[in-house]
Amino acid sequence: MATTATVELNGGCLCGAVRYAVTAAPLDSGYCHCRICQRNTGAPAVAYAEIPVEGFAFTAGAPKVYRSSANGLRHFCGDCGTPLSFRARQAPRTVAVNLASLDDPAAVPPRRHIWTGSRIPWFEIADDLPRHADEPPLE
Repeated sequence: MATTATVELNGGCLCGAVRYAVTAAPLDSGYCHCRICQRNTGAPAVAYAEIPVEGFAFTAGAPKVYRSSANGLRHFCGDCGTPLSFRARQAPRTVAVNLASLDDPAAVPPRRHIWTGSRIPWFEIADDLPRHADEPPLE
């Protein structure tokens, strides 16, 4: 992903009540097509970046937390509802950030598609990024 160990990215919710900073280079990025992400955002896919947990911090406001499954916690703004991040039980050292919530979402381009087995049929993938029917392989 990034070429340096530290970065400076900021993001937050639509209304500005919750803000966060990313200070570590993303470990991975992609589009998730799972049904939980679809229902969480109301979108056919979610662009995300995996960040080392020590390189992520909420800097203003406090997000609401929702346990969306036995596997994960989702953080969102309690005022405007913007989905911000996801923490998976099986990956306690990372936090997944919704790329569209970054101030500069173009700074971290997606590298693959995951959970394409749940892709909504009318949503065509128009790129040639690698595709995984479920979870991506460990690198």
